[in-house]
Amino acid sequence: MNKKILTALIAVLIAIPTSSFANVKSSTLKNRTTTVPTLAILDTAIDNTIPAIKEKLIYEVCVLEWTTCPNGRSFMEGSNSATLPLNAITRNGFDHGTKMASAAIQSNPNMNIVFVRIIGQNINYDRQIATSTTISMALDWVIQNKEKFNIQAVAMSQGHHNLVDSSDYCPKSPLVESKIKTLVDLSVPVFLASGNSYDYSKIDWPSCIPNSIAVGGATKNGIELYSNHDSNLIDFTANSRAQVQVPGGAKVNVTGTSISTQIAAASWLAVKYAKPTLSYTQIYDLIKSKSKPVKGKQGNSILIDLAAALNG
Repeated sequence: MNKKILTALIAVLIAIPTSSFANVKSSTLKNRTTTVPTLAILDTAIDNTIPAIKEKLIYEVCVLEWTTCPNGRSFMEGSNSATLPLNAITRNGFDHGTKMASAAIQSNPNMNIVFVRIIGQNINYDRQIATSTTISMALDWVIQNKEKFNIQAVAMSQGHHNLVDSSDYCPKSPLVESKIKTLVDLSVPVFLASGNSYDYSKIDWPSCIPNSIAVGGATKNGIELYSNHDSNLIDFTANSRAQVQVPGGAKVNVTGTSISTQIAAASWLAVKYAKPTLSYTQIYDLIKSKSKPVKGKQGNSILIDLAAALNG
């Protein structure tokens, strides 16, 4: 694509007023209790026909830089906004979002899901990269609709490892950084995956953004070999192995920091629901203090222990 056209397109997308995102009709909401917390998952696409997911999924959104939402535009919200046909959602990693929703729900059945699709595709259903513009727009939608959907945490298991070799390796992304800070100020944590590149000094963007909660992968036996690690930026590790449902409903065994991120976010919401008077900082400190030490080739970290946090 011509660079000038691309620049103009991005400029138009950035200029979309946030009020257009916030104009969600209450009549489209399912009959769900407002006391149950909601996790906003930003990912590829979701199979909303799987019963376990359908039961917890209260809203769908599509935020892309290309005209690939089901309505042929860059933005869509409401029923089937984040879906793809079965022959497409099972290709090129688009099943990832369904796996993430399944993992989160299994970890904490006492919550709802808002799914925001941020990964587009071309006519051959090849994946496109979610840039900082896309992610900031998706996070802005979450900010505008936090109260309406009772969103109390965000989990995104997408990122990249195109990093420079320096102590300040995290790509500068003011749009994303500002949205994450706004959410934290609203007591909404943003959980991001550290990545699976066997890098023991750098973690993926955007998990390297300090205001986010960066999650690595581990089991009770230690940190997974593939889990990226930066001792200055990793907040927690979480269980990295699960059996989840994929589009069509089949169950598969999966592992990775993507799973860990969803489990960490689901654990946070379980603590938040059980201890509603605790602040953001208090929940963070409680989970941290009750986590178990784990080791790996990367060094040392801590593994979230939900039962201990709930009893703490």
